[in-house]
Amino acid sequence: MSTSDHELADIAVRDTRVSDAIDEPMRAMILDILAEEALTATEVHERLEDRGVERTENTVRHHINELRDAGLVDVVRFEEGRGGTTKYYHANTIVLSYSLPDSADDAVEEMIDAVQPQITDALTTLTEEYDNAIEEIVADMQPCEHCRTQKYETYVLLTVLRRAFVRSYRN
Repeated sequence: MSTSDHELADIAVRDTRVSDAIDEPMRAMILDILAEEALTATEVHERLEDRGVERTENTVRHHINELRDAGLVDVVRFEEGRGGTTKYYHANTIVLSYSLPDSADDAVEEMIDAVQPQITDALTTLTEEYDNAIEEIVADMQPCEHCRTQKYETYVLLTVLRRAFVRSYRN
């Protein structure tokens, strides 16, 4: 936590694995398309064309493979036929790239006040019951013992909360 008089209002998370993979804008579109259903590279190519993106199917396939290599897209099904194997891809991560309007500040503050006690309880549970696991993860993340100022624990806790949110939201 900050010890200055200035209040910390938010945390911006930049997962380098995700950032590097979606540095190409078309990849974010592909993730968006694959978030809805499993598709082949050909079907993704067609959906991109419907959105006015004209690239070769090989280029689209390359971008899907980059997303797969970054762990953002899974191969969820194989189908044999026509002398080859067709792969179906599905996104396992969505990328949200928005900004809230200033007019939302009061409503957002009210919602924060409503859930903050539960978040405080969740953080207490995580830090008290999983402290050793968090420390092990942090030890694997930090390049040296002097890098404690990098807020690795905060990143781990936010990752847990984000993924729990996704799981709850989908259920």
